[in-house]
Amino acid sequence: MSADLDALVALMPFAGQLGLVLDEAGADRVVARLDWAPQLCTTAGVLHGGVLMSLADSAGALVTFLGLPEGKTTATITSTSHMFRPVTAGTVHRGRTTVTARTSVYDAAERLVAQTIQVQAVR
Repeated sequence: MSADLDALVALMPFAGQLGLVLDEAGADRVVARLDWAPQLCTTAGVLHGGVLMSLADSAGALVTFLGLPEGKTTATITSTSHMFRPVTAGTVHRGRTTVTARTSVYDAAERLVAQTIQVQAVR
């Protein structure tokens, strides 16, 4: 991980505690991953849903933060998670069989006119 990516994780101490790793971070895209660890689990070695939601919230907050005007900050006001299957080992990252995508559409004045959240099947 580059020093710049390390510095971004350091801005989010909780994400660092979870073990979040950034592979890429910019105003249009953040790629983050998190290794399964027993201390992050519920019963039977299943990664806690709150850990998955924290990973997603951290990545979403970071991509938003990186696109903000100078001197502005952000805070999550709503978040919805869909759990598709348990994680019992490995690394959590972009899905292989499903991908959830959020698309925002803006007009010429950069006002939000539509937002779509899709779950896509990878075929």
